[in-house]
Amino acid sequence: MTEVAKDYSKDIHGRHYLRNVMFALILIGTFAGMMGQTFLSTAYPTLMEKFNISLSTAQGATTWYLLANGIMVPVSAYLTTKIPTRWLFTIAYGFTTIGTFIAFSAPTSNWGIFLLGRIVMAMGAGISLPLMMTVISNIFPPEKIGIPMGFGGLVVGLAPAIGPTYGGWILSGNGRFMGFLQLGDWRTMFLIPLVLLVLVTVLSPFLMADVLPNREMKLDLLSLVASIVGFGLFLLGFTNVGTDGWGNLKTVILPIVAGTVIIALFVRRQLHMSDPFLDLSVFKNKQFTVTTLAAAINTLAMMGIELMLPTYIQNVHGLTALQSGLLLLPGAVMMALMSPIAGSVYDRLGARKLALGGFIMLAIGTLPYLFLTATTPEAFITLTYWLRFVAIGLIMMPLITSALNALPVEQAAQGSASNSTVRMIVSSVGVSILASVTTNVITNNKPASQLQTTNPLLYADKMIQASLKGFHVSFAVAFGFAVLGIVIALFLRKGKVMHTPSGETVDVLTADKGGAA
Repeated sequence: MTEVAKDYSKDIHGRHYLRNVMFALILIGTFAGMMGQTFLSTAYPTLMEKFNISLSTAQGATTWYLLANGIMVPVSAYLTTKIPTRWLFTIAYGFTTIGTFIAFSAPTSNWGIFLLGRIVMAMGAGISLPLMMTVISNIFPPEKIGIPMGFGGLVVGLAPAIGPTYGGWILSGNGRFMGFLQLGDWRTMFLIPLVLLVLVTVLSPFLMADVLPNREMKLDLLSLVASIVGFGLFLLGFTNVGTDGWGNLKTVILPIVAGTVIIALFVRRQLHMSDPFLDLSVFKNKQFTVTTLAAAINTLAMMGIELMLPTYIQNVHGLTALQSGLLLLPGAVMMALMSPIAGSVYDRLGARKLALGGFIMLAIGTLPYLFLTATTPEAFITLTYWLRFVAIGLIMMPLITSALNALPVEQAAQGSASNSTVRMIVSSVGVSILASVTTNVITNNKPASQLQTTNPLLYADKMIQASLKGFHVSFAVAFGFAVLGIVIALFLRKGKVMHTPSGETVDVLTADKGGAA
Protein backbone atom coordinates (compact mmCIF):
# COMPACT_ATOMS: atom_id res chain seq x y z
CA MET A 1 0.00 0.00 0.00
CA THR A 2 1.27 3.49 -0.78
CA GLU A 3 2.05 6.09 1.89
CA VAL A 4 -0.95 8.10 0.72
CA ALA A 5 -3.29 5.19 1.25
CA LYS A 6 -2.18 4.95 4.89
CA ASP A 7 -3.84 8.33 5.53
CA TYR A 8 -7.39 7.22 6.23
CA SER A 9 -8.86 10.55 5.08
CA LYS A 10 -7.20 10.58 1.65
CA ASP A 11 -7.75 8.46 -1.43
CA ILE A 12 -4.99 6.83 -3.46
CA HIS A 13 -4.57 10.04 -5.47
CA GLY A 14 -3.88 12.08 -2.33
CA ARG A 15 -7.26 13.82 -2.41
CA HIS A 16 -9.36 14.20 0.73
CA TYR A 17 -12.76 12.53 0.73
CA LEU A 18 -15.68 12.29 3.14
CA ARG A 19 -15.00 8.90 4.66
CA ASN A 20 -18.16 8.65 6.75
CA VAL A 21 -20.36 9.83 3.87
CA MET A 22 -18.81 7.22 1.58
CA PHE A 23 -19.23 4.59 4.30
CA ALA A 24 -22.92 5.48 4.75
CA LEU A 25 -23.53 5.36 0.99
CA ILE A 26 -21.93 1.92 0.80
CA LEU A 27 -24.10 0.64 3.65
CA ILE A 28 -27.30 1.95 2.06
CA GLY A 29 -26.49 0.55 -1.37
CA THR A 30 -25.45 -2.84 -0.06
CA PHE A 31 -28.52 -3.01 2.22
CA ALA A 32 -30.87 -2.29 -0.67
CA GLY A 33 -29.17 -4.90 -2.82
CA MET A 34 -29.01 -7.62 -0.17
CA MET A 35 -32.68 -7.36 0.75
CA GLY A 36 -33.24 -9.14 -2.56
CA GLN A 37 -31.83 -12.35 -1.07
CA THR A 38 -34.80 -13.14 1.15
CA PHE A 39 -37.76 -10.77 0.79
CA LEU A 40 -39.37 -13.28 -1.58
CA SER A 41 -39.43 -16.03 1.08
CA THR A 42 -42.84 -14.88 2.34
CA ALA A 43 -43.98 -14.20 -1.23
CA TYR A 44 -43.75 -17.73 -2.63
CA PRO A 45 -47.50 -18.44 -2.33
CA THR A 46 -48.28 -15.13 -4.07
CA LEU A 47 -45.75 -15.74 -6.85
CA MET A 48 -47.09 -19.27 -7.33
CA GLU A 49 -50.58 -17.85 -7.85
CA LYS A 50 -49.66 -14.88 -10.03
CA PHE A 51 -47.20 -16.72 -12.29
CA ASN A 52 -49.02 -20.07 -12.12
CA ILE A 53 -45.91 -21.98 -10.97
CA SER A 54 -45.05 -24.66 -8.39
CA LEU A 55 -43.32 -24.08 -5.03
CA SER A 56 -40.02 -25.52 -6.25
CA THR A 57 -40.15 -23.23 -9.30
CA ALA A 58 -40.91 -20.22 -7.10
CA GLN A 59 -37.98 -21.08 -4.81
CA GLY A 60 -35.82 -20.90 -7.91
CA ALA A 61 -36.08 -17.11 -7.62
CA THR A 62 -33.87 -17.39 -4.54
CA THR A 63 -31.64 -20.28 -5.61
CA TRP A 64 -30.92 -18.67 -8.99
CA TYR A 65 -30.12 -15.43 -7.16
CA LEU A 66 -27.60 -17.28 -4.99
CA LEU A 67 -26.27 -19.07 -8.07
CA ALA A 68 -25.58 -15.85 -10.00
CA ASN A 69 -24.21 -14.23 -6.86
CA GLY A 70 -21.82 -17.13 -6.31
CA ILE A 71 -20.59 -16.96 -9.91
CA MET A 72 -19.83 -13.23 -9.75
CA VAL A 73 -18.01 -13.15 -6.42
CA PRO A 74 -14.77 -14.73 -7.74
CA VAL A 75 -14.75 -12.17 -10.58
CA SER A 76 -14.91 -9.31 -8.05
CA ALA A 77 -11.23 -9.69 -7.07
CA TYR A 78 -10.10 -9.09 -10.65
CA LEU A 79 -12.51 -6.16 -11.06
CA THR A 80 -11.34 -4.62 -7.77
CA THR A 81 -7.74 -4.78 -8.96
CA LYS A 82 -8.50 -3.42 -12.43
CA ILE A 83 -11.27 -0.81 -12.02
CA PRO A 84 -11.13 2.34 -9.82
CA THR A 85 -13.19 1.98 -6.65
CA ARG A 86 -15.76 4.69 -7.33
CA TRP A 87 -16.58 3.39 -10.79
CA LEU A 88 -16.73 -0.23 -9.66
CA PHE A 89 -19.26 0.71 -6.98
CA THR A 90 -21.24 2.61 -9.61
CA ILE A 91 -21.20 -0.38 -11.98
CA ALA A 92 -22.18 -2.83 -9.22
CA TYR A 93 -25.08 -0.72 -7.97
CA GLY A 94 -26.08 -0.04 -11.56
CA PHE A 95 -26.41 -3.76 -12.27
CA THR A 96 -28.48 -4.25 -9.11
CA THR A 97 -30.71 -1.32 -10.08
CA ILE A 98 -31.31 -2.64 -13.60
CA GLY A 99 -32.03 -6.14 -12.31
CA THR A 100 -34.46 -4.83 -9.72
CA PHE A 101 -36.31 -2.87 -12.40
CA ILE A 102 -36.52 -5.92 -14.68
CA ALA A 103 -38.05 -8.03 -11.89
CA PHE A 104 -40.35 -5.17 -10.89
CA SER A 105 -41.73 -4.82 -14.42
CA ALA A 106 -41.80 -8.54 -15.39
CA PRO A 107 -45.12 -9.69 -16.93
CA THR A 108 -46.84 -12.48 -14.98
CA SER A 109 -47.06 -14.46 -18.20
CA ASN A 110 -43.26 -14.82 -18.37
CA TRP A 111 -41.46 -16.24 -15.34
CA GLY A 112 -38.20 -16.23 -17.30
CA ILE A 113 -38.06 -12.42 -17.37
CA PHE A 114 -38.58 -12.32 -13.62
CA LEU A 115 -35.70 -14.77 -13.15
CA LEU A 116 -33.53 -12.68 -15.50
CA GLY A 117 -34.10 -9.67 -13.25
CA ARG A 118 -33.12 -11.68 -10.20
CA ILE A 119 -29.92 -12.88 -11.91
CA VAL A 120 -28.89 -9.35 -12.92
CA MET A 121 -29.62 -8.15 -9.36
CA ALA A 122 -27.36 -10.88 -8.00
CA MET A 123 -24.55 -9.99 -10.40
CA GLY A 124 -24.37 -6.50 -8.92
CA ALA A 125 -24.60 -7.81 -5.35
CA GLY A 126 -21.87 -10.36 -6.08
CA ILE A 127 -19.51 -7.45 -6.82
CA SER A 128 -20.62 -4.95 -4.16
CA LEU A 129 -20.56 -7.24 -1.10
CA PRO A 130 -16.89 -8.35 -1.19
CA LEU A 131 -15.97 -4.84 -2.38
CA MET A 132 -17.67 -3.38 0.71
CA MET A 133 -15.65 -5.66 3.02
CA THR A 134 -12.39 -4.77 1.31
CA VAL A 135 -13.08 -1.03 1.38
CA ILE A 136 -14.03 -1.02 5.07
CA SER A 137 -10.81 -2.82 5.96
CA ASN A 138 -8.86 -0.18 4.02
CA ILE A 139 -10.48 3.12 5.04
CA PHE A 140 -10.48 2.51 8.80
CA PRO A 141 -7.38 1.92 10.97
CA PRO A 142 -6.90 -1.71 12.09
CA GLU A 143 -7.15 -0.87 15.79
CA LYS A 144 -10.64 0.62 15.23
CA ILE A 145 -11.97 -1.77 12.60
CA GLY A 146 -14.37 -3.67 14.89
CA ILE A 147 -17.22 -1.13 15.04
CA PRO A 148 -17.24 -0.28 11.29
CA MET A 149 -17.20 -3.99 10.49
CA GLY A 150 -20.02 -4.34 13.01
CA PHE A 151 -22.11 -1.90 11.00
CA GLY A 152 -21.14 -3.83 7.88
CA GLY A 153 -22.44 -6.92 9.64
CA LEU A 154 -25.66 -5.08 10.40
CA VAL A 155 -26.17 -4.70 6.65
CA VAL A 156 -25.06 -8.23 5.77
CA GLY A 157 -27.27 -9.77 8.45
CA LEU A 158 -30.17 -7.35 8.82
CA ALA A 159 -31.05 -6.99 5.13
CA PRO A 160 -31.69 -10.74 4.60
CA ALA A 161 -33.20 -11.07 8.08
CA ILE A 162 -35.73 -8.28 7.68
CA GLY A 163 -36.61 -9.34 4.14
CA PRO A 164 -39.40 -11.81 5.07
CA THR A 165 -41.10 -9.25 7.33
CA TYR A 166 -40.83 -6.54 4.67
CA GLY A 167 -42.26 -8.85 2.00
CA GLY A 168 -45.08 -9.97 4.29
CA TRP A 169 -46.00 -6.38 5.15
CA ILE A 170 -46.23 -5.43 1.49
CA LEU A 171 -48.26 -8.47 0.46
CA SER A 172 -50.73 -8.54 3.35
CA GLY A 173 -51.78 -4.89 3.17
CA ASN A 174 -54.46 -3.05 1.24
CA GLY A 175 -54.59 0.43 -0.26
CA ARG A 176 -51.66 2.81 -0.32
CA PHE A 177 -48.94 3.68 2.17
CA MET A 178 -47.48 7.20 2.20
CA GLY A 179 -49.38 7.89 -1.00
CA PHE A 180 -47.21 5.87 -3.39
CA LEU A 181 -46.75 2.30 -2.11
CA GLN A 182 -49.48 -0.01 -3.36
CA LEU A 183 -49.81 -2.59 -0.59
CA GLY A 184 -50.90 -6.08 -1.56
CA ASP A 185 -49.04 -5.96 -4.89
CA TRP A 186 -45.95 -8.16 -5.19
CA ARG A 187 -44.28 -5.59 -7.45
CA THR A 188 -44.22 -3.08 -4.58
CA MET A 189 -41.63 -5.25 -2.80
CA PHE A 190 -39.10 -4.14 -5.40
CA LEU A 191 -40.05 -0.46 -5.30
CA ILE A 192 -38.32 0.72 -2.11
CA PRO A 193 -35.02 -1.04 -2.90
CA LEU A 194 -35.28 0.33 -6.45
CA VAL A 195 -35.60 3.92 -5.23
CA LEU A 196 -32.63 3.52 -2.86
CA LEU A 197 -30.51 1.88 -5.55
CA VAL A 198 -31.22 4.61 -8.11
CA LEU A 199 -30.22 7.23 -5.54
CA VAL A 200 -26.98 5.44 -4.60
CA THR A 201 -26.06 4.76 -8.22
CA VAL A 202 -26.49 8.42 -9.13
CA LEU A 203 -24.48 9.67 -6.13
CA SER A 204 -21.65 7.12 -6.30
CA PRO A 205 -19.53 8.91 -8.97
CA PHE A 206 -19.55 12.04 -6.81
CA LEU A 207 -19.29 10.74 -3.23
CA MET A 208 -17.21 7.58 -3.60
CA ALA A 209 -13.41 7.74 -3.60
CA ASP A 210 -10.69 5.58 -5.14
CA VAL A 211 -9.38 4.01 -1.94
CA LEU A 212 -8.06 0.71 -3.31
CA PRO A 213 -4.84 0.65 -5.36
CA ASN A 214 -5.31 -0.41 -8.98
CA ARG A 215 -2.84 -1.89 -11.40
CA GLU A 216 -2.78 -3.27 -14.89
CA MET A 217 -3.80 -6.89 -14.78
CA LYS A 218 -4.17 -9.01 -17.87
CA LEU A 219 -7.51 -10.75 -18.05
CA ASP A 220 -6.92 -14.48 -18.21
CA LEU A 221 -9.92 -15.49 -20.31
CA LEU A 222 -9.44 -19.17 -19.57
CA SER A 223 -9.65 -18.50 -15.82
CA LEU A 224 -12.69 -16.27 -16.30
CA VAL A 225 -14.53 -18.90 -18.36
CA ALA A 226 -13.51 -21.71 -16.00
CA SER A 227 -14.71 -19.68 -13.02
CA ILE A 228 -18.11 -18.88 -14.52
CA VAL A 229 -18.73 -22.31 -16.08
CA GLY A 230 -17.29 -24.33 -13.17
CA PHE A 231 -19.09 -22.55 -10.35
CA GLY A 232 -22.17 -22.15 -12.54
CA LEU A 233 -22.52 -25.86 -13.34
CA PHE A 234 -21.72 -26.90 -9.77
CA LEU A 235 -24.36 -24.62 -8.24
CA LEU A 236 -26.85 -25.35 -11.04
CA GLY A 237 -26.75 -29.04 -10.19
CA PHE A 238 -27.56 -28.36 -6.56
CA THR A 239 -30.23 -25.86 -7.59
CA ASN A 240 -31.98 -28.58 -9.63
CA VAL A 241 -32.04 -31.04 -6.74
CA GLY A 242 -35.22 -29.52 -5.30
CA THR A 243 -37.22 -30.14 -8.48
CA ASP A 244 -35.52 -33.19 -10.03
CA GLY A 245 -34.19 -35.14 -7.04
CA TRP A 246 -30.68 -36.43 -6.37
CA GLY A 247 -30.87 -39.26 -8.87
CA ASN A 248 -31.36 -37.23 -12.04
CA LEU A 249 -28.27 -37.84 -14.16
CA LYS A 250 -28.81 -35.06 -16.71
CA THR A 251 -29.80 -32.11 -14.54
CA VAL A 252 -28.16 -32.90 -11.19
CA ILE A 253 -25.32 -35.43 -11.23
CA LEU A 254 -23.62 -34.39 -14.49
CA PRO A 255 -23.61 -30.62 -13.74
CA ILE A 256 -22.21 -31.23 -10.24
CA VAL A 257 -19.49 -33.62 -11.47
CA ALA A 258 -18.58 -31.44 -14.46
CA GLY A 259 -18.55 -28.33 -12.29
CA THR A 260 -16.32 -30.04 -9.73
CA VAL A 261 -13.81 -31.08 -12.41
CA ILE A 262 -13.70 -27.58 -13.94
CA ILE A 263 -13.33 -25.96 -10.50
CA ALA A 264 -10.43 -28.33 -9.74
CA LEU A 265 -8.74 -27.31 -13.01
CA PHE A 266 -9.44 -23.65 -12.20
CA VAL A 267 -7.84 -24.03 -8.76
CA ARG A 268 -4.80 -25.78 -10.21
CA ARG A 269 -4.34 -23.03 -12.78
CA GLN A 270 -4.60 -20.26 -10.16
CA LEU A 271 -1.99 -21.89 -7.94
CA HIS A 272 0.51 -22.05 -10.83
CA MET A 273 -0.01 -18.53 -12.24
CA SER A 274 2.34 -15.67 -11.36
CA ASP A 275 -0.59 -13.23 -11.44
CA PRO A 276 -3.69 -15.34 -10.70
CA PHE A 277 -7.24 -14.34 -11.56
CA LEU A 278 -8.27 -15.36 -8.02
CA ASP A 279 -5.37 -15.63 -5.57
CA LEU A 280 -6.13 -18.89 -3.77
CA SER A 281 -2.82 -18.74 -1.93
CA VAL A 282 -4.74 -16.89 0.80
CA PHE A 283 -5.97 -20.32 1.92
CA LYS A 284 -2.40 -21.25 2.85
CA ASN A 285 -3.02 -19.00 5.85
CA LYS A 286 -4.57 -21.41 8.35
CA GLN A 287 -6.31 -18.70 10.37
CA PHE A 288 -7.93 -17.26 7.23
CA THR A 289 -9.08 -20.70 6.05
CA VAL A 290 -10.56 -21.85 9.38
CA THR A 291 -12.25 -18.50 10.01
CA THR A 292 -13.68 -18.38 6.49
CA LEU A 293 -15.11 -21.88 6.89
CA ALA A 294 -16.70 -20.93 10.21
CA ALA A 295 -18.20 -17.79 8.62
CA ALA A 296 -19.58 -19.92 5.78
CA ILE A 297 -21.28 -22.29 8.24
CA ASN A 298 -22.79 -19.29 10.03
CA THR A 299 -24.11 -17.84 6.76
CA LEU A 300 -25.59 -21.21 5.85
CA ALA A 301 -27.25 -21.53 9.26
CA MET A 302 -28.85 -18.13 8.76
CA MET A 303 -29.97 -18.57 5.14
CA GLY A 304 -31.27 -22.13 5.54
CA ILE A 305 -33.70 -21.40 8.37
CA GLU A 306 -34.46 -17.97 6.89
CA LEU A 307 -35.91 -19.58 3.78
CA MET A 308 -37.58 -22.65 5.34
CA LEU A 309 -39.24 -21.22 8.46
CA PRO A 310 -41.64 -18.76 6.74
CA THR A 311 -42.87 -21.59 4.51
CA TYR A 312 -43.49 -23.77 7.60
CA ILE A 313 -45.36 -20.94 9.34
CA GLN A 314 -47.62 -20.28 6.36
CA ASN A 315 -48.18 -23.87 5.18
CA VAL A 316 -48.54 -25.58 8.56
CA HIS A 317 -49.87 -22.81 10.82
CA GLY A 318 -51.92 -21.20 8.06
CA LEU A 319 -50.72 -17.67 8.84
CA THR A 320 -50.48 -14.88 6.29
CA ALA A 321 -47.28 -13.58 4.79
CA LEU A 322 -47.39 -10.53 7.07
CA GLN A 323 -48.05 -12.60 10.17
CA SER A 324 -45.16 -14.94 9.39
CA GLY A 325 -42.91 -11.95 8.76
CA LEU A 326 -43.90 -10.30 12.05
CA LEU A 327 -43.11 -13.49 13.95
CA LEU A 328 -39.56 -13.27 12.64
CA LEU A 329 -39.15 -9.49 13.06
CA PRO A 330 -37.74 -9.56 16.65
CA GLY A 331 -34.89 -11.75 15.42
CA ALA A 332 -34.08 -9.29 12.64
CA VAL A 333 -34.13 -6.38 15.11
CA MET A 334 -31.80 -8.26 17.44
CA MET A 335 -29.45 -8.92 14.55
CA ALA A 336 -29.31 -5.17 13.93
CA LEU A 337 -28.53 -4.49 17.59
CA MET A 338 -25.96 -7.24 18.03
CA SER A 339 -23.72 -6.59 15.00
CA PRO A 340 -22.25 -3.23 16.16
CA ILE A 341 -22.02 -4.56 19.73
CA ALA A 342 -20.20 -7.66 18.50
CA GLY A 343 -17.81 -5.42 16.58
CA SER A 344 -16.93 -3.55 19.77
CA VAL A 345 -16.55 -6.77 21.77
CA TYR A 346 -14.34 -8.20 19.02
CA ASP A 347 -11.89 -5.33 19.52
CA ARG A 348 -11.49 -6.56 23.13
CA LEU A 349 -11.89 -10.35 22.95
CA GLY A 350 -11.22 -11.46 19.39
CA ALA A 351 -13.31 -13.86 17.32
CA ARG A 352 -12.78 -17.26 18.99
CA LYS A 353 -14.78 -16.63 22.17
CA LEU A 354 -17.56 -14.89 20.25
CA ALA A 355 -17.77 -17.68 17.67
CA LEU A 356 -17.72 -20.51 20.20
CA GLY A 357 -20.39 -18.92 22.39
CA GLY A 358 -22.41 -17.92 19.34
CA PHE A 359 -22.46 -21.38 17.75
CA ILE A 360 -23.45 -22.99 21.07
CA MET A 361 -26.31 -20.51 21.34
CA LEU A 362 -27.21 -21.17 17.69
CA ALA A 363 -27.43 -24.91 18.33
CA ILE A 364 -29.63 -24.34 21.39
CA GLY A 365 -31.93 -22.07 19.38
CA THR A 366 -32.17 -24.55 16.47
CA LEU A 367 -32.74 -27.77 18.43
CA PRO A 368 -36.42 -27.03 19.29
CA TYR A 369 -37.25 -26.79 15.56
CA LEU A 370 -36.81 -30.55 15.33
CA PHE A 371 -39.95 -30.92 17.44
CA LEU A 372 -42.25 -28.26 15.95
CA THR A 373 -45.88 -29.26 15.49
CA ALA A 374 -48.96 -27.73 13.93
CA THR A 375 -49.92 -26.39 17.38
CA THR A 376 -46.54 -25.05 18.51
CA PRO A 377 -47.20 -21.57 20.01
CA GLU A 378 -46.14 -18.77 17.68
CA ALA A 379 -44.49 -17.01 20.65
CA PHE A 380 -42.16 -20.01 21.06
CA ILE A 381 -41.14 -19.78 17.40
CA THR A 382 -40.42 -16.08 17.82
CA LEU A 383 -38.34 -16.68 20.96
CA THR A 384 -36.18 -19.40 19.44
CA TYR A 385 -35.73 -17.40 16.23
CA TRP A 386 -34.72 -14.39 18.34
CA LEU A 387 -32.13 -16.51 20.15
CA ARG A 388 -30.70 -17.77 16.86
CA PHE A 389 -30.20 -14.23 15.56
CA VAL A 390 -28.53 -13.10 18.77
CA ALA A 391 -26.05 -15.89 18.04
CA ILE A 392 -25.67 -15.05 14.35
CA GLY A 393 -25.13 -11.38 15.22
CA LEU A 394 -22.34 -12.38 17.60
CA ILE A 395 -20.64 -14.57 15.03
CA MET A 396 -20.88 -13.00 11.58
CA MET A 397 -18.72 -9.90 11.33
CA PRO A 398 -16.10 -10.85 13.94
CA LEU A 399 -15.36 -13.92 11.82
CA ILE A 400 -15.18 -12.00 8.54
CA THR A 401 -13.06 -9.27 10.17
CA SER A 402 -10.73 -11.84 11.73
CA ALA A 403 -10.32 -13.62 8.39
CA LEU A 404 -9.34 -10.42 6.55
CA ASN A 405 -7.10 -9.23 9.38
CA ALA A 406 -5.10 -12.45 9.08
CA LEU A 407 -3.93 -11.40 5.61
CA PRO A 408 -1.51 -8.68 4.49
CA VAL A 409 -3.14 -5.50 3.16
CA GLU A 410 -2.19 -6.24 -0.44
CA GLN A 411 -4.23 -9.46 -0.31
CA ALA A 412 -7.35 -7.82 1.13
CA ALA A 413 -9.33 -7.77 -2.13
CA GLN A 414 -8.41 -11.35 -3.00
CA GLY A 415 -9.13 -12.46 0.56
CA SER A 416 -12.51 -10.75 0.60
CA ALA A 417 -13.46 -12.31 -2.73
CA SER A 418 -12.33 -15.76 -1.59
CA ASN A 419 -14.15 -15.40 1.72
CA SER A 420 -17.35 -14.29 0.01
CA THR A 421 -17.03 -17.02 -2.65
CA VAL A 422 -16.84 -19.77 -0.04
CA ARG A 423 -19.76 -18.31 1.93
CA MET A 424 -21.94 -17.97 -1.18
CA ILE A 425 -21.13 -21.46 -2.48
CA VAL A 426 -21.75 -23.07 0.90
CA SER A 427 -25.00 -21.11 1.27
CA SER A 428 -26.22 -22.04 -2.21
CA VAL A 429 -25.40 -25.72 -1.76
CA GLY A 430 -26.82 -25.80 1.77
CA VAL A 431 -30.08 -24.06 0.86
CA SER A 432 -30.50 -26.40 -2.11
CA ILE A 433 -29.92 -29.41 0.14
CA LEU A 434 -32.45 -28.21 2.71
CA ALA A 435 -35.04 -27.43 0.03
CA SER A 436 -34.54 -30.79 -1.70
CA VAL A 437 -34.68 -32.72 1.56
CA THR A 438 -37.90 -31.01 2.56
CA THR A 439 -39.50 -31.50 -0.86
CA ASN A 440 -38.49 -35.17 -1.12
CA VAL A 441 -39.69 -36.08 2.37
CA ILE A 442 -43.02 -34.29 1.83
CA THR A 443 -43.48 -35.99 -1.55
CA ASN A 444 -42.73 -39.44 -0.12
CA ASN A 445 -45.15 -38.99 2.80
CA LYS A 446 -48.05 -37.05 1.29
CA PRO A 447 -51.42 -38.86 1.03
CA ALA A 448 -52.90 -40.24 -2.18
CA SER A 449 -54.55 -37.56 -4.32
CA GLN A 450 -57.90 -39.36 -4.43
CA LEU A 451 -58.23 -38.92 -0.66
CA GLN A 452 -58.67 -35.19 -1.31
CA THR A 453 -62.01 -36.00 -2.91
CA THR A 454 -63.21 -38.81 -0.63
CA ASN A 455 -62.14 -37.31 2.71
CA PRO A 456 -60.86 -33.73 2.41
CA LEU A 457 -60.35 -33.24 6.17
CA LEU A 458 -58.26 -36.39 6.50
CA TYR A 459 -56.29 -35.40 3.39
CA ALA A 460 -55.53 -31.96 4.87
CA ASP A 461 -54.40 -33.51 8.17
CA LYS A 462 -52.13 -36.05 6.47
CA MET A 463 -50.70 -33.31 4.23
CA ILE A 464 -49.80 -31.22 7.28
CA GLN A 465 -48.14 -34.26 8.89
CA ALA A 466 -46.17 -34.91 5.69
CA SER A 467 -45.05 -31.26 5.62
CA LEU A 468 -43.98 -31.47 9.25
CA LYS A 469 -41.82 -34.52 8.55
CA GLY A 470 -40.11 -32.65 5.73
CA PHE A 471 -39.44 -29.58 7.84
CA HIS A 472 -38.20 -31.68 10.77
CA VAL A 473 -35.58 -33.35 8.60
CA SER A 474 -34.39 -30.05 7.13
CA PHE A 475 -34.23 -28.46 10.60
CA ALA A 476 -32.23 -31.45 11.81
CA VAL A 477 -29.71 -30.81 9.04
CA ALA A 478 -29.58 -27.14 10.09
CA PHE A 479 -28.92 -28.23 13.68
CA GLY A 480 -26.06 -30.37 12.41
CA PHE A 481 -24.56 -27.30 10.73
CA ALA A 482 -24.65 -25.43 14.06
CA VAL A 483 -22.86 -28.30 15.83
CA LEU A 484 -20.26 -28.34 13.04
CA GLY A 485 -19.74 -24.63 13.68
CA ILE A 486 -18.92 -25.36 17.34
CA VAL A 487 -16.26 -27.85 16.29
CA ILE A 488 -14.68 -25.46 13.78
CA ALA A 489 -14.69 -22.59 16.29
CA LEU A 490 -12.44 -24.64 18.57
CA PHE A 491 -9.66 -24.38 15.97
CA LEU A 492 -9.70 -20.56 15.85
CA ARG A 493 -6.78 -18.71 17.38
CA LYS A 494 -7.38 -16.84 20.61
CA GLY A 495 -7.45 -13.07 20.78
CA LYS A 496 -7.80 -10.44 18.05
CA VAL A 497 -5.81 -11.56 15.03
CA MET A 498 -3.81 -9.06 12.95
CA HIS A 499 -1.21 -9.39 10.20
CA THR A 500 2.02 -7.55 10.99
CA PRO A 501 4.30 -5.75 8.49
CA SER A 502 6.89 -8.48 9.11
CA GLY A 503 4.51 -11.02 7.58
CA GLU A 504 3.40 -12.75 10.77
CA THR A 505 -0.16 -13.34 11.98
CA VAL A 506 -0.29 -12.44 15.67
CA ASP A 507 -2.88 -12.52 18.42
CA VAL A 508 -2.94 -8.84 19.37
CA LEU A 509 -4.69 -9.19 22.72
CA THR A 510 -2.37 -11.92 23.94
CA ALA A 511 0.69 -10.14 22.61
CA ASP A 512 -0.33 -6.96 24.43
CA LYS A 513 -0.24 -8.93 27.70
CA GLY A 514 3.19 -10.25 26.90
CA GLY A 515 2.10 -13.85 26.48
CA ALA A 516 1.83 -16.32 23.65
CA ALA A 517 -1.29 -17.50 21.97
